[in-house]
Formats: sequence, structure tokens, C-alpha cells
Amino acid sequence: MAIEGSIGIRASWLIQFALTTLVIAWPGRIFLTRGLPALVRGAPDMNSLVALGTLAAWGYSTVATFAPTLLPEAARTVYFEAAGVIITLILLGRALEARAKGRTGAAIRALIDLQSPVARVERDGETVEIATEALLPGDVMLVRPGDRIAADGEVVSGESRVDEAMLTGEPLPVAKRAGDAVTGGTVNGTGALRVRATRVGSETRLAGIIRMVEAAQGAKLPIQGLVDRITLRFVPAVLVLAALTVGAWLLFGPAPSLTYALVAGVSVLIIACPCAMGLAVPTSIMVGTGRAASLGVLFRRGDALQALDGVGIVAFDKTGTLTEGRPALTDISALAGVDEDAMLADVATLETQSEHPLGAAIVAAAGARGLSLKRAQSVEAVPGRGLRGRIGDRALLVGNARLLTEAGIDAAPLADLARAHAERGRTPVLVAIDGRPVAALAVADPVRPEARAAVSALKAMGVEVAMITGDARATAQAIAAELGIDHVEAEVLPEGKLAAVEACARAAPWPLSVMASTTRPRSRRRMSASPWAAAPRSRSRAPRWCCPRAASGRRSMRSR
Repeated sequence: MAIEGSIGIRASWLIQFALTTLVIAWPGRIFLTRGLPALVRGAPDMNSLVALGTLAAWGYSTVATFAPTLLPEAARTVYFEAAGVIITLILLGRALEARAKGRTGAAIRALIDLQSPVARVERDGETVEIATEALLPGDVMLVRPGDRIAADGEVVSGESRVDEAMLTGEPLPVAKRAGDAVTGGTVNGTGALRVRATRVGSETRLAGIIRMVEAAQGAKLPIQGLVDRITLRFVPAVLVLAALTVGAWLLFGPAPSLTYALVAGVSVLIIACPCAMGLAVPTSIMVGTGRAASLGVLFRRGDALQALDGVGIVAFDKTGTLTEGRPALTDISALAGVDEDAMLADVATLETQSEHPLGAAIVAAAGARGLSLKRAQSVEAVPGRGLRGRIGDRALLVGNARLLTEAGIDAAPLADLARAHAERGRTPVLVAIDGRPVAALAVADPVRPEARAAVSALKAMGVEVAMITGDARATAQAIAAELGIDHVEAEVLPEGKLAAVEACARAAPWPLSVMASTTRPRSRRRMSASPWAAAPRSRSRAPRWCCPRAASGRRSMRSR
């Protein structure tokens, strides 16, 4: 009003006409080029209603500006600002959505950066450095300590430990030797390796992950499908209502009835223009994915954000998720007559053949004591139980009570020691040599500082919390009590993860799995939503981002 008072109504309307025409003809033409053809095909969408509403507002206002005598005096007004604001707000919502995808795209670029740009390969008896894109299947790569492996392959010679945390989330390096598979993008440890490339370029595992995440970003949320179905019926309903309005004014309106009828019909189209419907989903996606992206979280499937709205229980894998994933040997309880250092050296020798985090803790403790390790033979890992093997003429068993019992060894002499360790939240590791129990070791994996706060926040949201672990029940219950977790699935074997997930699903609907590793596909199939892979910087922050992520899903769905 102040502007019209200073320059006059006529000048104000002309300026609005010029500006609105530019808005419709330039940024707003996307609604015209998409919406009008859809209307002609008989399949109107949101673009169709935006096009009709803005054109109606612009057309009516243009008549009021340049041919006002065609309208009743009381109806001589303009709606240029309505047309401009409708287009501006909807395009702003789409821009915010694109911005949110761009932020998540930065995390994808971080994954892309994990690919080594160059590789050192053997060619004609010489070692040459080539671009990773030039690698061919069958090329033998030389991977020095600290190098990032350029492609998926198989170790030809050499021994080392490879950091696979960027793919699995597991914090401890994995032992690799001849015949073992390695993945492009992982980091070699202290030993040199010769690796024969098996999958290169777009065929690598890392490239597949990047493609999958990009596909998830381009997918529509199921709620968007609901909006589209509503729009499919809403647009024809608005057109019918506008036609009925025109007809009613023609039959019952005052003179000039045609003018009043057109004004009323155009008003219906303007008012029905779906600003809220056009903005609700993009804005919700922007808020939810933006919050998740700021925490380095990528969505594996396009509907994961919406699925989080219904999560009733969060099932945490203990090691590396609720705990630091860096266990340390805290106690050695040897029976009378047992040489503690000799026993620890034997156990550490056996554990050098293991990839389990507890084994690494024992090996580290032996190294800290300066103990000399020997060579082990016939080492066998027993899933969910421990290790068996031989050192010289001695047969060793290292693991839990089930391992000893199944071997026919009475573990009763170690029961009280194991129970005492477990009640303090430590994992007991029992040792038997030549059929006789000799010691109970205790390994502790510190609880993450932020884990307790995450559990409390989830409970405050009305979400139940569960913990899944292969630890003994006493150990699991002690850690759960420390964190305030009520539901515990303990002594779970690797192949029992699926059953544990199903147990969580019975406790509350729509379970969410939070794991430190991507190597548990069977259990993930049962989860309504499963955090899978995040940017490398976030893999150690699972408890901290889990709660905001669930909240993002709920807020996104409730904001529509």
C-alpha cells in the first residue's frame, strides 16, 4: 500500500505485471512445460495445478491492469504477487531439497576419495606406477605399508593386517596372507603385499556402494507417491469445482453474470494452488536428510528416512557400537602352579591366527610384557566359542566355557573366576592346556562416553533399546545395566543374529539395527531400517548419530 501511495496504483500494477511475467516465463516455465502437457494427457500432476493457478492469477490480473472495464468495479484488483509467490515458494522448496542432497553428496564424494588414484604394478619384470583407471584384471599390484589398495583382489604373497574400517566399521585391522581377498579402498598395515587384481574400476565393491547410495538418493519416498495419488484426484476435483462455480454464477449471479462467473472461477483456481502440498515433502526431506548428512549418515534405500518414523525398538550390536571396539586385557587369573607368562605367551601365539578383537587384545598384552611368541599349528577358529590349536606337543583351547565343555573338559575350576570377571562387565576368556583348565583371562572393551546419553535419548522418545552380543549373559547384563538397556540378547552366535533380530521384533514393532559392521546381511534383511554405511568420519559415532537420525525420520514425517 505504501508503494502504491507513492507511485500510484497504475504504476504499481505495471511493475508487478513486468516482474511476474518474468518469473512465470523464466524460472516458472518448468511448471508450464510439464504441467500443461500432463493436463492434456489426462494425467494432471502438481505441476498442472501450479500452472493453472499461476496462469489464472496472472491472466486475471493482466485483464484488470490493461482492460479494467471488462470487470466489475469491485473486482478490479490484481493477484500478480500470488502468482509470483506461489512459484517462488515451490522453487525454493525444491532448491532446499537439492541443497540437502548436495550435502549428502559431499559424503558420497568422501567415499569416492577413498579410491586410490594410482597403483604400483608389475609390468615386464619392472614395477611401474599407473593410474587406477588403467588397471586390468590380472595385474599384480605391489602394496606398500600404509598404501591404500587400488582395486579388489587376492593376495599373492606377503603378510599384513589391513584396515577395513571404511567398509565394515570394525576398528581393528584384519590379518591377510596369500589367498585372502582384499578390497579396494582399504588401507594396508605394516607388511608389504603382492595383490592380483580381480575387480577393477566400476566393478569394485566400493564403486558398487557408491552407485547404490546414489540410487537411494534419487529414489522417491513412499509418502511422495501418496501425494502424487492425491494430486491425481485433487486437480480434476478443483477443475470440476471451478466449472461448477462458473456455472452457478452464470445461473444465479447478478449482472454482468459472465464477468462475475469468471472472477469466481479464477478465484477457485488461485486459492486451490497447492503451495503446501508442493513444499511439504521437499522441505521434510531437506530437514531430515540435512540433519543426517551433517552427522555423516547416508541412506541405503530411498525409503529409509520414512521407515524411521515407525521405529519401535533399536537393537545395538555391542562390540564397536556401544563400546569402543578396542578391548584390552585387564586381568589374568591363573590356577596354582601355572606359569602366568608362559601361559600368556602360548595363548597369544594362538591368537595371532585370529581376527577377533579379543585376540588382538591378548596379543598386545603379551607384546607389552616382552614375551616371545612361538609358532602354532593346526589352529582352528570355532565360531561363537574360541580357538583350538597346538604349540609343539601341547594342545590348547582358548575361548568360552562352551568350548571347554564341548571338548569334554570340566570348566568348573574356572567358573567362579569367570563369573567375577563377567559381573564387572568384562569378557572372560578361559584357557585349557592338554585337557586341563589353567586360567581365566579378562578382557574389557570400554563403553563409549556418548552411548549412555544416546540410550537415554531414545527412551525419552518412547523407543525401546536392545543389545545383541556374543558375550556371556553375565557380562552382557553388566554392560546393559551400566547403559540402562533393558532388553539383552546374549551369547548370540554369528549365525544366530537373525534369530536375535526376530526376538527384538517380537518385543516391539519396526526394529532398527545399529551395527559397527556391514557384514551381517542376514540380520539386516529382518530390520525395518538398518544403518548401513556412512562417511568414514562417522563410523565411530554410531550411538551419537543414531538418536538424531531416528528423530530426523519422525520429524520429517510429522512435518507434512
